[in-house]
Amino acid sequence: MEDLIGITSPSSVRSYLQKNVGETFLRQERGKYSLKKSAQFSFRQKQLFPSSSDTFSIGKSKIVRADCLDWLENAAPNSIHAVVTDPPYGLVEYSPKELEKLKEKSGGVWRQPPSFDGNKRSPLPRFTTLTPKDLNRLSEFFNIWSKLLTRVLVPGANVVVAANPLVSHIISNALAKGGLERRGEIVRLVRTMRGGDRPKAAHEEFSDVSVMPRSMWEPWLTFRKPIEGRVQDNLRKWKTGGFRRISEARPFGDVIDSAPTRASERRIAPHPSLKPQGFLRQLVRGVLPLGEGIILDPFCGGGSTLAAANHLDYKSLGLEISPDYFEIAKQSIGQLEKI
Repeated sequence: MEDLIGITSPSSVRSYLQKNVGETFLRQERGKYSLKKSAQFSFRQKQLFPSSSDTFSIGKSKIVRADCLDWLENAAPNSIHAVVTDPPYGLVEYSPKELEKLKEKSGGVWRQPPSFDGNKRSPLPRFTTLTPKDLNRLSEFFNIWSKLLTRVLVPGANVVVAANPLVSHIISNALAKGGLERRGEIVRLVRTMRGGDRPKAAHEEFSDVSVMPRSMWEPWLTFRKPIEGRVQDNLRKWKTGGFRRISEARPFGDVIDSAPTRASERRIAPHPSLKPQGFLRQLVRGVLPLGEGIILDPFCGGGSTLAAANHLDYKSLGLEISPDYFEIAKQSIGQLEKI
């Protein structure tokens, strides 16, 4: 609690709890309260986009237009074998308001980087603008997401989540507190030309200064649901518990060399955070150690993870709350998987 509200006197906490019994809290017994279920998810993205039961299938992939927390809450336990996803870090950058600003290039959360050596750079979220309140909200969201996800995963299921160096520690702590077991990070070795800029409006005065290091890698947090018994027992029962080797002689590694997403792929799936098929196919192949099971992308965006799964003949399921990106994914998966 102190992480969220700071050091607070017991009397103030008691007064707040008593004042909000019924609306936010349930009184279990003297001095013991619980958060009402409806209050836990008051910040969900369904406030931004009305969810629906729209579904679309192509190959071995299926997309559902739904709020991922709603879907996870009602999904069958022990039904998903791996997760590969690139979530919204700030919870606001994919809201209708911010997406409109991105489309109009009028600022907001999305930054329009200047050109570099004649190359136009893709927009990126301004994670440096997130307030302490935003970061607490981010932690709360991924903690709840982790708890719901853990119930749905089979034991030993890999969970690989794209992150950003500025917020990865917050997401990682939240996932661990939610019940997932940290297994390190996978480094996407990519030079995106982000960062490295001189001080704004003082680039000549401080020509030898970079405000932040030039980005040359991207962290993908790696977790799993705790296994049952030994790894070999878990593999026999659940088909999970490790990563699929690249070959008999080469294990799956935690560094994957990657180029930025090609323009041809962005034309097929115009999503601002689209990841390249060349990278995703290596990652998706690796998360199912025996090549069996269902891969979930709960923030599927333009459908690139599902396209990679289709290319590999894997079963996959994507959840997307935005009606616009849901439509993009429906059109793009079939084209991306053939690249």
